[in-house]
Amino acid sequence: MKKRLSFIAAAICLYAPALQAFSLNHEFNVFLGPFNASRTEFEYSLGDKDYQVNANVKTFGLFDSLYPFHAQYATTGKIKNNQMETTSYKYESKSRFTKRSKELVYDNNGNPVYRLSSKNGKEKKVDIDQKLNSGDTTDLQTVFAKLAKQFNEVRFCNSRFEVFDGKRRFDVIFADEGEEELKSNELQPWSVKAKKCSMYIDKLGSNGDDLLWQLTSDKPIYFWIAEEPSGKRPFIVKVYVENTPLGELNLYTTKISVKENN
Repeated sequence: MKKRLSFIAAAICLYAPALQAFSLNHEFNVFLGPFNASRTEFEYSLGDKDYQVNANVKTFGLFDSLYPFHAQYATTGKIKNNQMETTSYKYESKSRFTKRSKELVYDNNGNPVYRLSSKNGKEKKVDIDQKLNSGDTTDLQTVFAKLAKQFNEVRFCNSRFEVFDGKRRFDVIFADEGEEELKSNELQPWSVKAKKCSMYIDKLGSNGDDLLWQLTSDKPIYFWIAEEPSGKRPFIVKVYVENTPLGELNLYTTKISVKENN
């Protein structure tokens, strides 16, 4: 469950052209089976030479009483020759009984060098095994930044990105699934024409036991991208997962705000 919420935080990341620096903040609700499960805030900032992504995920209401979880995620990176290169990735999380943290440290070429992690105060440093082919990879938050950059430029999702999470190499595959008219309702305020996209993880023969790893092996995750009204910045309107251990998962973006950074 905690991995699912971390993906949602990751999944809301969007990016637009680097011609003008800006920040975009999302607020969204996550519904998981019968539960109104999470309130989350997500912000990314983009400049000519660098970018930053931050997310704050927290369970909500009855679901918080049953499965309390709070996490913060942060990615920084450089933009060189119109390409995005991760410089740091960090997260901290807290559940009922466990506090965790992880940091990936990168060299000047954007390659991960070592991983710092902790669990309930026990810290560990692990050098990245170069046999894992982690060079020229990125973190999951930056993947969605790259996808949105592509979408903003050419208006399609079809793409494949190489990712390394500190332990495993895998590919994230996106595909176009058509276009839909979304109507506003009591769960989300947007009436927009949106592109429907799918996401699938190619595990490249690796094993994993987290929820994102399992779910995207069998069926894709679907999400809808639209343009925000004022500046036509792309944002994810909603996300849908057909099957989780607690039933369907639906995410609805409830509010966005854009700040142009001159």
